[in-house]
Amino acid sequence: MIIVMKVGSPQEEIDRISEEMCGRGLTPERIVGKHKVVIGLVGETAALDPLQLQEISPWIEQVLRVEQPFKRASLEFRHGQPTDVAIETPDGAVHIGQNHPVVTIAGPCSVENEEMIVATAQYVKASGAKLLRGGAYKPRTSPYAFQGHGESALGLLAAAREATGLGIITEVMDAEDLDKIVEVADVIQVGARNMQNFSLLKKVGAQPKPVFLKRGMSATIEEWLMAAEYIMAAGNPNVILCERGIRTFDRQYARNTLDLSVIPVLRSLTHLPIAIDPSHGTGRAEYVPSMAMAAIAAGADSLMIEVHPNPAKALSDGPQSLTPQRFDRLMQELSVIGRAVGRWQQPVVALT
Repeated sequence: MIIVMKVGSPQEEIDRISEEMCGRGLTPERIVGKHKVVIGLVGETAALDPLQLQEISPWIEQVLRVEQPFKRASLEFRHGQPTDVAIETPDGAVHIGQNHPVVTIAGPCSVENEEMIVATAQYVKASGAKLLRGGAYKPRTSPYAFQGHGESALGLLAAAREATGLGIITEVMDAEDLDKIVEVADVIQVGARNMQNFSLLKKVGAQPKPVFLKRGMSATIEEWLMAAEYIMAAGNPNVILCERGIRTFDRQYARNTLDLSVIPVLRSLTHLPIAIDPSHGTGRAEYVPSMAMAAIAAGADSLMIEVHPNPAKALSDGPQSLTPQRFDRLMQELSVIGRAVGRWQQPVVALT
């Protein structure tokens, strides 16, 4: 349930209403918009009559029920106002959201060594990326595949961060590693295989860094949003939803089926920012540019693209990784689409 306050409502009245809702056993969450304040009410609201609730103050414009099962993640909960997720990096705050330019996240699937991760970070930053991705802990289908260097890779990511000023995004697989990851990462990624690991989601939601939540390989959109709700219910409102391809019946030509239709669907359901990962979504480097351009045209707020200095020798996901030179050319191609839809700001300088 949400309480929409009238324009110009005095702070004292907003405070009084919030205190009264607390007295009724509810948790009020204020959403301050450009012109209005909305008070979201979390808790058992089934017995409350919206019309009676509206009578408690002349400053209440209307009281509405949130019909979706995902309450905090619902577009209704914020009365249609999109969320702006601010990520603190050495170079300053990076904003991901509907009212900001597209943010590109780039880097290798796995951190392999210091020279490789620092060089890749320098390449992608020169091309316009704002955040560096790199796996320290890798969930792999085969137990014999490279699993990442673990804690030592976090130190290498920290070195890349210091060398370039890029923000760091890396995946958490186990709650035991969360504190170590939070010390280094600026964004915590929850991968597709852990999307419904509810105990992990609660712990990730209890820490302060923004969360990058990938859609499970066979997850419905509602299941995905309910996973976001777990994180938000634990106290962290800064969730970015990432579509990374889903499993369908045809896997001969692409690794997954990249579901770009989620962009308009999510826009109608949630206020959370939307990212697209065309690298995992297709599994083929030659398909990544087309899907990245399509994602921006469809309204994505962010792109996550795998880049490796030598994809043929990558320890993981080489076939879907772009070379730095191809990534640089892609960023120039994306700038055309981005400017056409009013979502591009980064200067584009070709690598020499």
